[in-house]
Amino acid sequence: MGQPNQQRHYTSKEYFAQEASSEVRHEYFDGEVFAMAGGTKSHNLIAQNFTLALRGSLRGKGCQVFMEDVRLAVQDDFHYTYPDVVVTCDSADRRDPYLIRQPLLIVEVLSPSTAEYDRSRKFNQYQKIASLRHYILVSQTACVLEWFRRNEADEWIYTVLSDPADVLEIPEIGLRLPLADVYDDTDVAPLLLAPAPEIR
Repeated sequence: MGQPNQQRHYTSKEYFAQEASSEVRHEYFDGEVFAMAGGTKSHNLIAQNFTLALRGSLRGKGCQVFMEDVRLAVQDDFHYTYPDVVVTCDSADRRDPYLIRQPLLIVEVLSPSTAEYDRSRKFNQYQKIASLRHYILVSQTACVLEWFRRNEADEWIYTVLSDPADVLEIPEIGLRLPLADVYDDTDVAPLLLAPAPEIR
């Protein structure tokens, strides 16, 4: 998330009007409008790799996957975002040409300026979306993927994948994605652990 646009509060109606004529995407939170900064090549490639894998796994399942430019209504008139990758299997979302309201899965590629926001306030808001089952954070500085999945008891289970051979498996959408494929064609290296100090 970038810096707020000026020191004023916008209504959601004003926000939508501004977005219709703006060349830059903005997110909206409780009256504040934030310009979205341009991404790195690694950011773009990671989002592409996820999108391509998801399109393959979702084919014929009545679901759609979108990348970066489609707005999510996290909470009407209060919070709107542009997830890096989002999956919806809801028929009402399919009929709406602009907005997604019932996401099943969201992927955010972490940037230094947005990482804390993606992990905290944004995730806190996303958890309020009843349809959301998977929230995935992907580092672009090392091969690390953080996966939050909601179980039947409405609890969020946390899993970290950090070995290139690790595989993200989500049977409900037929996804089996090796971590190495998430980072395919990028210069992002595996996470290196410092050796343990010698005991004297």
